[in-house]
Amino acid sequence: MPRVLFIATHRPARTPNQRFRFEQYMPYLEQNGFQCDLSYIVEESDDAFLYKPGHLVKKVGFIARSFSKRQADVARMNDYDIIFICREALMTRSTFFERKFASGRARTIYDFDDSIWLSNVSEANRKWKFIKDPGKTSKIIGMVDMVFAGNDYLAGYARQFNSNVTVIPTTIDTDEYHPIDARKEDGPVCIGWSGSITTIQHFQYARPALLKLKERFGDRITIRVIGDPQFKDEELGISGMKWQRDTELQDLSAIDIGIMPLPDDEWARGKCGLKGLQYMGMGIPPVMSPVGVNTKIVQDGVNGFLAGPVEEWVEKISRLVEDAELRGRMGAAARRTVEEKWSVKAWRGEYLRLFREVMG
Repeated sequence: MPRVLFIATHRPARTPNQRFRFEQYMPYLEQNGFQCDLSYIVEESDDAFLYKPGHLVKKVGFIARSFSKRQADVARMNDYDIIFICREALMTRSTFFERKFASGRARTIYDFDDSIWLSNVSEANRKWKFIKDPGKTSKIIGMVDMVFAGNDYLAGYARQFNSNVTVIPTTIDTDEYHPIDARKEDGPVCIGWSGSITTIQHFQYARPALLKLKERFGDRITIRVIGDPQFKDEELGISGMKWQRDTELQDLSAIDIGIMPLPDDEWARGKCGLKGLQYMGMGIPPVMSPVGVNTKIVQDGVNGFLAGPVEEWVEKISRLVEDAELRGRMGAAARRTVEEKWSVKAWRGEYLRLFREVMG
């Protein structure tokens, strides 16, 4: 039985990039003869301090534990046929362990779904920027046997350093993410955004349009922000909600129109459209910035809307607010798009084929 060791940062079901890049494929790999093991370094207890200011002693201890964990992985690496590295082995500038994995008997796969070769350190850990090296991404890509890139933009970057690059898009498990049985016909229309503390800055790009929409529709709309419980905006009447795995689907199901605003910059062009795909998988019509892969996911006016200038955001969201039938029709088309092109079921055969290919 071929054995795969997944090298990642977080425990299962903790972060979107792991959940939607490889965790949801692990059962299918196992059904087809692979044994899958996951090695991660951030424990649940680490969440209490790791992304917050201060806690110097605890963070130094975390780095030491991370090295110990990866040393143990190196000690057993030759027991595996494939080592799958998600983004990086350590949250530091070091590529020591990636080089070790690449030197063993196992074949190596590297997976990334963001423009992580750019500097992007959380505000809480700005003082720790010196231990990070975004340039290590290209070094890792150059030493592995196969690269999974989340979209064409990322693949173009990776092909500068490795010829064996395949686009594996971020996908949705359509058995888990599915439309709710019946959407309300009365009451306020909910415009929703889902993200995290580190991506709440992107929500702000929609704020000018949302202010105009609030002025136009008043209590006929509500605005929901999921992912940053500290976020507040009194003008828009928003108190952010904490993202919770157990209530994620319930929290998303209250949204009637899902938004994904982005700046048109190098970091955003590397995004893989996850927020939009989550809305679409649940039959929620999306309104998304025409940046990067979003232009491949959304066919404007058919399965959602693409919106650039503020006036365009206002006009297109207004159409959805005022027309429940349009929301239903676009939501159904969005769901079909995900099922056909952006789902686990659509991609799992290719995923399995590549794992078999890299071994032989």
